[in-house]
Amino acid sequence: MSSERPRPDTKVLDEIAQRVLWLSTRIVDSANHDRGAGDGVKVGGHQASSASLVSAMTALWFAHLDGADRVSVKPHASPVLHAINYLLGGLDKSYLSTLRAKGGLQSYPSRTKDPDQVDFSTGSVGLGPAAPLFAAATRRYVDAHFGARPASRFIALLGDAELDEGNIWEAVSDNATQGLGKVMWIVDFNRQSLDRVVPGIRIHQWRAQFEAAGWHVLEVKWGPRLTAAYGRPGGAGLEAWIDAMPNERYQSLFGLEPAAVRERFLEGAPHEVVTFLEGMPDADLATLVTDLGGHDIDAMLAAYAECDAVTDRPSVVFAYTVKGWGLPIAGNPRNHSALLTTEQVDDLRTRIGLTTATEWDRIDPTSEAGQWVGVRSQIMERPAPTRRAPISVPVSTELRSAKPMSTQEAFGRVLVNLSRDDSVGKHLVTTAPDVATSTNLAGFINRTGVFAPEEKRTWSPDPLVKWTESPAGQHIELGISEMNLFLLLGQLGLSWDLSDQPLLPVGTLYDPFVLRGLDAFVYAAYNGARFVVAGTPSGVTLAPEGGAHQSTITASVGLELPNTTLIEPAYAAALDWLLCDALAHVADPGRADAVGQAQDGCYYFRLTTRPLDQAPFDDARARIGDATMRRQVLAGAYRLVDAGQRDGIPTVQIAASGAVVPEALAAAAELEDEGIAAHVIDVTSLDRLYAAWQRTLRQGIRTATTPSIPGALRAAFDMRAPIVTVHDASSHAMAWLGSALGVPAVSLGVDSFGQSGTVNDLYEIHDLTPGSIVNGALAALALR
Repeated sequence: MSSERPRPDTKVLDEIAQRVLWLSTRIVDSANHDRGAGDGVKVGGHQASSASLVSAMTALWFAHLDGADRVSVKPHASPVLHAINYLLGGLDKSYLSTLRAKGGLQSYPSRTKDPDQVDFSTGSVGLGPAAPLFAAATRRYVDAHFGARPASRFIALLGDAELDEGNIWEAVSDNATQGLGKVMWIVDFNRQSLDRVVPGIRIHQWRAQFEAAGWHVLEVKWGPRLTAAYGRPGGAGLEAWIDAMPNERYQSLFGLEPAAVRERFLEGAPHEVVTFLEGMPDADLATLVTDLGGHDIDAMLAAYAECDAVTDRPSVVFAYTVKGWGLPIAGNPRNHSALLTTEQVDDLRTRIGLTTATEWDRIDPTSEAGQWVGVRSQIMERPAPTRRAPISVPVSTELRSAKPMSTQEAFGRVLVNLSRDDSVGKHLVTTAPDVATSTNLAGFINRTGVFAPEEKRTWSPDPLVKWTESPAGQHIELGISEMNLFLLLGQLGLSWDLSDQPLLPVGTLYDPFVLRGLDAFVYAAYNGARFVVAGTPSGVTLAPEGGAHQSTITASVGLELPNTTLIEPAYAAALDWLLCDALAHVADPGRADAVGQAQDGCYYFRLTTRPLDQAPFDDARARIGDATMRRQVLAGAYRLVDAGQRDGIPTVQIAASGAVVPEALAAAAELEDEGIAAHVIDVTSLDRLYAAWQRTLRQGIRTATTPSIPGALRAAFDMRAPIVTVHDASSHAMAWLGSALGVPAVSLGVDSFGQSGTVNDLYEIHDLTPGSIVNGALAALALR
């Protein structure tokens, strides 16, 4: 480990820290003062929030980390990360003046959009620190199943205000994250948030919470001057006085001149403190009483080494810092987004020993500091990823059923079938927030077992579910936290990068609670994670459960979330094709979809427990043919019932998705009896249809040509017939189909909260019955 390697003298690291401080400050300054946005909007940046972590990050990158380590950097310290990457040779100089510019350095660290190496995206506070924790859990799983990877430490640098986020404590307390000795969090304990100096200090509460969760806790509180002073006669009184001082008062010292520091610090102080500091020059007193450990590189390195030695649990280091360290705005209560003036930047440049001609230069490679930077640059290099044989996912598991079957049941059966495939099975890993059996993962769990770092004895055997826990298990059970589910899926879905091992992650949860984990779901999609998640059961079709468990807007979430494909099949064989296809895309990023477009990211299956008769699908399959049917199912829609073209007979089309397809079929039969031809289109993926439509529209806009109608729409829909859309979700999710086809449309769906009752009761309340669909068809015809 790097802690065992020689390290330079502290003065060398201090010199590097000063250059990091300058570059991170100037990066923000350049974005605001050298580059005119021209739109009247402030560019912004966080010079003070960056400065508080300069010492901790310099110690990490220039004396502690190895190339295999993975680090998450708090959002507002992104300029420090870019400055470090630049000094180590991982970023071209041309990017230093591009913070928050198109194609340049992102506002916050982004693993998908920044030009330099970023392990974890941050920005939505609370998620960045949790990501390395779940990445470490993923590595533990990979090591147990595929052999040990090079040793990596998973580190997070976070602001103390991030500890107010609830998802932090959900992640810390979950059993799935226990015992991860390679995890270290470094809390930038500057005791300021965006709006204020934080009243009081919650260190005792936070320490107790971490310790209760089994973490190793360290505080790096005082710098070397204060530490030495406390050891001298009378020093204990000084320490007690500072410890008892309210945070707001202590923080106010940083913005004062030395004489004012003495006056405010000694106001009301005990006689022994006044005596202890008597005769000390004002400047020395001000330097002494504001000497915090988070800016002592030696103290930080000692803390990192102590954390390395604790191998049976995660560690957290509270590094006491001042926001704006080394800058004239240090400790100012309003410094969060404050920018140094041009004159202050000029003064800092001069103090660092640079000129306008040399300010962007790397450290002189012939100097002692420059030579050490060269050594660290080599240590931090990462090997190329291992070339592995592709995971060959079959196009189908040939799932069929002569009896009615729900898509939730079909989902579980397909996973069991895939687990029997030698190429696919070992790569599958499932997870759920305490709902594994109720979302039909029991069959998979019975075959593969539950993952645990060590073998556990089963005390209450269940004849239906073999809950066998061992390192060989392939299901990771979580507590009831949907945030943790998506955080874990996000890191399992990045295992190909962070742990050099591709996996096929599959998660399940109750569909309405997708919204509980939405922030982490968005985070995973933004990071480029690849996984499958099934929300089940969904909609008001979950009738007896009542409105609190009935999801209505989740389809819209799946449709609108980038890097995510919403899939909502009605029939088992269609689900088989779609799930195998989704896992094939997870295994092979950039693989073309059914219409030749590359797809990547997350696949969200919205499923139901309502058993449906499979005969209509089988009839359509026989009519259309397997190859064409599968292609259309994967493209997003196929014609389940083709009413044909009949002269003089009005024609309408009914587009339905998921559980309500039987009502669409019944409505079509009623319309036929009334002399109206009705096509029924089963929409398997609104997302893919919408993407195809938008693709052709954008192409037309960008080339100033007439947009074409995408093949996926032409193959399934009648381009002239009015349309009724039917969905057990908010009606607007499918309402765009009328515009896409250029025909009158009536959209039926769930636009108010549900209640308890039977399926028929709820469908009647929300106009999802065959009779309502018939009336909707007549209305659509009248609009023609």
